[in-house]
Amino acid sequence: MNDFTVSLSGAQLRNKSRSIGMKLIVICGLALLMVIPSFFVAGLIEDRTKREADVIKEISAHVGGQQTFLGPTLAIPYTIPPQSATAFPRRGMYLISPAKASAVVKIATQERRRSLFKVPVFQADSRFDASFDLTGVPNAAPQGAEFDWNRAELIVGVSDPRGALADATLTTGGKTYTLVPAEIAQNILFGADQNSQLKLTLFGAKVQGIAKTDSQFDVATALRFSGAQRIAVLAYGKTTHLSVQGDWPSPGFDGGFLPVSRTVSPKGFTAEWSLPFIARGVRAEGQSESITGLDSTALGVSFIEVADPYQSVNRSLKYILLFLGLVFLSYFIFEVTTGKRVHLAQYILVGIAQIIFYLLLLSLAERIGFDWGFLVGGAATVVLLSTNAGWIFGSWMQGTRALAIFSLLYGMIYLMLRLEDNSLLVGAIASFLAVAAAMYFTRRIDWYSSLPQPSVAEKSI
Repeated sequence: MNDFTVSLSGAQLRNKSRSIGMKLIVICGLALLMVIPSFFVAGLIEDRTKREADVIKEISAHVGGQQTFLGPTLAIPYTIPPQSATAFPRRGMYLISPAKASAVVKIATQERRRSLFKVPVFQADSRFDASFDLTGVPNAAPQGAEFDWNRAELIVGVSDPRGALADATLTTGGKTYTLVPAEIAQNILFGADQNSQLKLTLFGAKVQGIAKTDSQFDVATALRFSGAQRIAVLAYGKTTHLSVQGDWPSPGFDGGFLPVSRTVSPKGFTAEWSLPFIARGVRAEGQSESITGLDSTALGVSFIEVADPYQSVNRSLKYILLFLGLVFLSYFIFEVTTGKRVHLAQYILVGIAQIIFYLLLLSLAERIGFDWGFLVGGAATVVLLSTNAGWIFGSWMQGTRALAIFSLLYGMIYLMLRLEDNSLLVGAIASFLAVAAAMYFTRRIDWYSSLPQPSVAEKSI
């Protein structure tokens, strides 16, 4: 009797382990385990992203990198005599911004390629105009300061002089000067944040007889530089007007202020900034320290790649659990509605196929873009999963059903990636509908019943 009881209990346990409900739990656990290989794919994406960053840095080093410009600014050296015989004189730099500043920048862009990677580079022809009014200047000088007007310089700044394509020139008072490295204006910091100080290389021209107390004069500076990814102009005047025109179809406008007007088309863009003195937040004149914080007034244009394949693939990877769960759930519903038993090893193969989809997507997106990469990789994976369903369930009708369901699933994932801001809403609704469909198709199932035993033909396979 005891042997019979033990035998009966063992059979009950086996039946329980083979129940439909228990298998669903195991499949859910398997879906979670299949997420682990996705971390290796994420690591591969990170590695490719770092490689792209290295290529961008390498190419940028040859063309000048991200460029930031400072328009004409007047720099006057001063000396404060010692107060005692043992003291030393103090020297400093007094900076004066133009009363009005107007700049025009025309940009021609192209893409430099290195292997699979590409970097947007540009050539910029810039004209910086400035109107100085020195009436009442200086009005913020240190006590006892003696100004050396004969050594005054008009200076301009650039973040990376290696991008120079021609000599910079400055025209004022009917004379044209070729700018050379500034003699008196050095070590000026334009950024208030010590962790990201903006340092510019300064060029200048001495303008004896033009810059003097209560004088008024106009200055025009011409610069021709190359760079990569971004160009910005500091608000170098009390009031600053900037006009930028370029041929890049997808610019990003950044910096401290957005343009007051802009137009963007596939052929290029135009943008205009108008910054009043009250918005600049930096004094119009003062010691060199007074210009600290001018980096926050940068008026910038970034040359953006609209379809970054690595960013797009990384975003799609975040939905892998939804991918795996819905595909596994579809196979499970096929299993319980057809009475055809599916081994866990076959679920694992299905999960591996979806992991490989991401490898296909990554490798294809690098070459043909994310959209086409998703289409090709997704179509191949859908056909494989659908054909596999036909093989497993021995029915091309089930394969056709799988083709429709998986096509809808991959289409939904692609739509979520493209909707961006609404992707969470679409994903939540789709998941809700998927669970609702699973509840409907399994509403008559006895979850405590045993899974169907394989037939003799299945065992032979």
